[in-house]
Amino acid sequence: MNKGKILRKVIFVAAVLLIIVGALSGGIRDVMNKANRICYECIGIG
Repeated sequence: MNKGKILRKVIFVAAVLLIIVGALSGGIRDVMNKANRICYECIGIG
């Protein structure tokens, strides 16, 4: 394999690991709260 394919796989694995760590640390809850606030502000409720 060439260096480009190896680098692509390493970056993919790192991204998946960071997504898992973020989800386990409560990041999903924070993102959803922010998204709800933004949506409420767009339609004029918040």
